[in-house]
Amino acid sequence: MAEIVNLRAKRKEAARKEARKKADENAAKHGLTKAERNLQKARADQARANLDGKKRE
Repeated sequence: MAEIVNLRAKRKEAARKEARKKADENAAKHGLTKAERNLQKARADQARANLDGKKRE
């Protein structure tokens, strides 16, 4: 017997896949890689923590 397929779910899945592909292309063209963003965020967090540690009350 054939497998039942929900066409609405398939259309949504295809749309999500296309959006993800477009987002990846735009990120590669215009932005930072995920690793670079994570590194940048980690450095900012570390600098903020370092500065807060030296704060006088």
